[in-house]
Amino acid sequence: MAQHRLGIIMNGVTGRMGMNQHLIRSIIAIRAQGGVALNNGDRVMPDPILVGRNAEKVEGLAKSHGITRWTTDLDAALKNPHDRLFFDAATTQLRAELLRKAMAAGKHIYCEKPVADNLDDALDLVRIAKRAGIKHGVVQDKLFLPGLLKLRMLIESGFFGRLFAVRGEFGYWVFEGDWQPANRPSWNYRKQDGGGIILDMLCHWRYVLDNLFGEVKSVSCLGAIHIPKRVDEDGHPYAADADDAAYATFELAGGVIAHINSSWCTRVRRDDLVTFHVDGTHGSAVAGLQKCWSQARVNTPRPVWNPDVPQPINFFETWSEVPGLDTYDNGFKTEWELFIRHLYEDAPFKWTLLEGAKGVQLAEAGLQSWKERRWVDIPKLTV
Repeated sequence: MAQHRLGIIMNGVTGRMGMNQHLIRSIIAIRAQGGVALNNGDRVMPDPILVGRNAEKVEGLAKSHGITRWTTDLDAALKNPHDRLFFDAATTQLRAELLRKAMAAGKHIYCEKPVADNLDDALDLVRIAKRAGIKHGVVQDKLFLPGLLKLRMLIESGFFGRLFAVRGEFGYWVFEGDWQPANRPSWNYRKQDGGGIILDMLCHWRYVLDNLFGEVKSVSCLGAIHIPKRVDEDGHPYAADADDAAYATFELAGGVIAHINSSWCTRVRRDDLVTFHVDGTHGSAVAGLQKCWSQARVNTPRPVWNPDVPQPINFFETWSEVPGLDTYDNGFKTEWELFIRHLYEDAPFKWTLLEGAKGVQLAEAGLQSWKERRWVDIPKLTV
């Protein structure tokens, strides 16, 4: 058995998602377990170099987690032939150009989504990667959540019969920043900085819908700016001109209809920050991030509409929790391990830059639908 070193240039990991999910709960956790095991018994040990613009911040992050390599010079890091993989979790507006630069340096690519802020750039990345012969992957983390894994098990077992409807609810209240600090960065609400919930979340909904319920064929989307004034991290008021809510309906292959509300302006009274209610002829299910509940046809209660008396049925008690594995690993870490195996033993990995481009395609179609107030078809992407 041999141990292989995988040098990873990790850009943008001083941000919340990059630091918590990708660095701490994925790469550092993989290092702590002794690397990624390959089929032949070898192991791959990630060796990250952290890259950021703020030297004090990136150095402190590296030292706090026992990482010896860090830099503010991305160009110099890309010149190191011993670091084969470039990872990016920085801002969406810069991502396409950074990925082009990394691929020009001969690096394999793994990145957050959206892969670009427009479809032309997203497809250009796919073409560059294809010409260069590099391996590439995009984070599609929600597919590896326990709740959705249990939901997938129900689908594959035939539990639903003919599946026909999906209703998703995502979001929570993001404070305006005046009387209480905002719980999301202010750039999310400025169009010029690449903000907007449609670009952010429809990229997620594309891979969830495509992989679980049916390929997206068309979309009708209404965006909104419910909170037009917010206060930034320095206490300065600003105009929030990017959409903070989206109400989208999707037509899927096989006749499935999906509707997903996405909002940073809603107060939560449901099982989780995101839930998917799935209906079929033989049963229904509701999945959150961790848990999933089901109700079969034979267990479905018979309610009677009578607005003059309190509802006698406790509907929550008529559902059963779907059991799963005893433990589930972090979803981000799981996909990292799959991609690393793809790098070293060519194991299957379907979540490529093309899949990332599909997310950007749907986001653009959603924005177009909102602007033109109509349904927009989603053609098959070819490169």
